[in-house]
Amino acid sequence: MSEIHPIDATPAVTCSNCQACCCQLEVMLFGDAEVPAQFTTENRWGGWVMRRLDDGWCAALDRNTMRCTIYERRPDICRDYEMGDSDCIEERGKYFARQPRV
Repeated sequence: MSEIHPIDATPAVTCSNCQACCCQLEVMLFGDAEVPAQFTTENRWGGWVMRRLDDGWCAALDRNTMRCTIYERRPDICRDYEMGDSDCIEERGKYFARQPRV
């Protein structure tokens, strides 16, 4: 049985149901020397960010597993983003609202 999130009565976010919704956000890099260069790019304001592919997802995301391919070397901002916290739940809500109903 799934744990229920106390705020909105939805199942708690776990690694098995995450869906990596946060991997569509722009991720600013601040001194993240561990991130491999092929996953970074300069944005239009001259800041360094995680590169996203044409589909909008982070370039470091494995599309088959929806897991980070550089998890041990991921940016600090990704480390600070907590699965299941209010920001996560908000992004999941936005992501699922954009998905077509089946």
